[in-house]
Amino acid sequence: MIGVLKPVLQRDLAWSEGQYANIVFWFQAAYALGFLAMGRLVDRIGARIGYAAAFSFWTLAHVSHGLVNSMVQFAVARFALGLGEAGNFPAGLKAVADWFPQRERALAVGIFNAGANVGAIVTPILVPAITLTYGWRAAFVATGSFSVIWLIVWLIVYRRPEEHPRVGPGELSFIRSDPIPSERRMPWLHLFLVRETWAYAVPKFLTDPIWWMFLFWLPDFLGKRYGLDLKSFGPPLIAIYVMSDLGSVLGGWSSSSLMRRGFSANAARKTTMLLAALAALPVVYVQAVDALWLAVPLIGLATAAHQAFSANLLTLPSDLFPRNAIGSVVGIGGTAGAIGGMLIAEFVGYVLSLSNSYLPIFVVAGSAYLLALAAMHVISPRLAPAEFHRHPDNQDA
Repeated sequence: MIGVLKPVLQRDLAWSEGQYANIVFWFQAAYALGFLAMGRLVDRIGARIGYAAAFSFWTLAHVSHGLVNSMVQFAVARFALGLGEAGNFPAGLKAVADWFPQRERALAVGIFNAGANVGAIVTPILVPAITLTYGWRAAFVATGSFSVIWLIVWLIVYRRPEEHPRVGPGELSFIRSDPIPSERRMPWLHLFLVRETWAYAVPKFLTDPIWWMFLFWLPDFLGKRYGLDLKSFGPPLIAIYVMSDLGSVLGGWSSSSLMRRGFSANAARKTTMLLAALAALPVVYVQAVDALWLAVPLIGLATAAHQAFSANLLTLPSDLFPRNAIGSVVGIGGTAGAIGGMLIAEFVGYVLSLSNSYLPIFVVAGSAYLLALAAMHVISPRLAPAEFHRHPDNQDA
């Protein structure tokens, strides 16, 4: 929403490019802090209650955006939103790990991750209509109110497989069919000492900022380069995020399909991620494309590549760690990604203030995925499950 509403908010609240970048920076800072806390919390209290608590907090923060009157107040609302939203992926990925065996998990993550893009598709349709009729404040209040429906359904429907009345012994045996590391509780600080944590966190640091860049600055790029505004953002953004949805599902399907054909998790994940990284490269040239509807497929291919890459990256914590550590590892990786988001917010703000050109930004966006995959392979060539060497006197952190 903030990306779509950026021109309106900058006009009404008199923000500069640097101030907008600072607002994004503080959201990412809260996201980084929140991930560490939320990941550990979800491991302790489970996905059902952890997800509901995080969702309730970030929905209140979302609605509060409609009440602010200054840049500082807006930044505070964004900070609160970041703290709450940090619970999304630790809880969501823990739920996927609870319900799916390894060979189905990437596809499940791809479908789950596509949900974020559904919101990005609906936003340029719904938010401009509300804003043009009732103002941007009403857009925050209305969309936050709609989302409460999900909370009610989640609490009614979601249970772990062991607690669900419709899951029989055969299905439960299938869900729990993978050999997994020890289920004993892992000390939180020890997670920082194993290579597999960094095989997940370093690629998150390198690639998460690219997605945040698209979310926060893509409408601004389309406005400056092709003259679009609140009334005309809709079709291009919808096309781009539909492509990203397809990429998310296709990326998850690809590695799951390869595993069903006998590939190891290491080969299936990395092969799919390499193809996605190559697909992201053409976005480097989009600044030079004069025709809007030639630029849209290039950007859409890059966002699809990001989501295909992410669908596989997001499965790594459940591939490499026991279920009672997944939320914590997701939290550590999410913090790394949010720190990367903080850096790219300042980078984009600086570049646009200096040159008003998106070329350096898209060069970074196109090259990040090959760098991330190379880093992952160096850190964990085989993507083998994490090994913990624990002494009897160690206590859980």
